[in-house]
Amino acid sequence: MAASLISKTLQSIRNPNAISSFTTFRTRHLCSVATVHQSPQYDDDPTTSFTFSSPSDKINENIYIKGRKQETASSSSSSVTMPMSFMTGSIVGKRFYEKVSTREADDGNGWTVMLDYRTLKTPSKRPLKLPTLGLAKAIGAEWDYQQTDGIRPFMMPLMKLACTALERVPLTRPKIIEHLMKKFNQDLVFCRAPADNDLTSGVHERQVQKIDPLLKWVESEFSFKPVVYSSFFGGKQEDGLIKTVENLMKKTDDYELAAIDAIAAAAHSLVIAIGIFRGKLQIEEAIELIRLEEDLQVDKWGLVEGGHDIDIADLRVQISSATVFLGLSRRN
Repeated sequence: MAASLISKTLQSIRNPNAISSFTTFRTRHLCSVATVHQSPQYDDDPTTSFTFSSPSDKINENIYIKGRKQETASSSSSSVTMPMSFMTGSIVGKRFYEKVSTREADDGNGWTVMLDYRTLKTPSKRPLKLPTLGLAKAIGAEWDYQQTDGIRPFMMPLMKLACTALERVPLTRPKIIEHLMKKFNQDLVFCRAPADNDLTSGVHERQVQKIDPLLKWVESEFSFKPVVYSSFFGGKQEDGLIKTVENLMKKTDDYELAAIDAIAAAAHSLVIAIGIFRGKLQIEEAIELIRLEEDLQVDKWGLVEGGHDIDIADLRVQISSATVFLGLSRRN
C-alpha cells in the first residue's frame, strides 16, 4: 500500500512545469542530500550549472556536486553550502548513477541507501542511516525514479524529511515544539465561521458536520474540551490541554516530530497532525478538513485550472509524503 501511494505521489508531480508553485514549499522542511565541492576558480554566477559526479582517480563513497569550471587552470576544492537551486526545487545536474539498492548499516543498527557503490550521505557527511528497511527502500525508490536528464529534489519528499529528522530536529527540537505550541490556540479546527451570517452559514454547517467529530475525539483523548471561536485573533485553550499536547510532542522521536511538524505546517493545524499521528485521520480525511472552506468556494464558483488544482496537488504531496514517512519510520 505504501509503495503504491509513493508511486502515485511521485507520478502526480512528474512534470515540473505544471507545479511551479512547489518551489514555495517552506525551505525549513527541505534538507539537502549531498555535499558541494566548489573550486575558488568556479564562478559565482547564480546561473552556474551543477552536475552530480564523483572523482574518477579513486573510489570515493561521498557524493559531490561540482560547479562549472572557468577555462583557467585546475584548482583545489573546498566545501561550501548547497546551491539554492537544490533547495527551491529546480532540476540539479544529471543522473550520475545506474543502480539504487539498500543494505544494512555497518553497525547493524539501521539501513542505508546505495547509489551504485556510493553510500548516500547527509549534508554533514554522515551516512543516511534509516530506522527501517521500508523507509530505506522508499527513499531508494525516489532516487531510482529520477530521470536521466536531471535530479529533481521536489520529487524526493521522503529524502528531505529524512534529512530533517537526522540533522535539523536533534539540534532544534525545543524550538520546533515551541513554534508548534505558539500557533496551537489559532489552530484551524478551533476557528468556526459565524452561524448567523448568510455568507458563512454554509461553512459553519459543514464545520459542525466534519470538524466536530475530531474535536470530540480530542476531548476523549486528552480529557479537555477544546474551545471553538469565531474571532480572527483566535481564542485561548485550557492550560491543561496545552500542557498535555506539549508533553505529547516532547515524547515523540525525531522522525515523528519531523513528520508532525511538516503536516502541521501544510495543514495549519497541529490537531490534524496529531490526528494522523494517532491514527484517527487518514490522508484523504485530513485533506478534506484542511480544504473544507476552499472546497465550498470551488463548489459554488468553480475550479480555477492552474490554481486550485495545483494547490490540491501540492497539499496532497505534502500530507501524503509526511504520513507515509511517519508510518515507514516506525520499527513496530
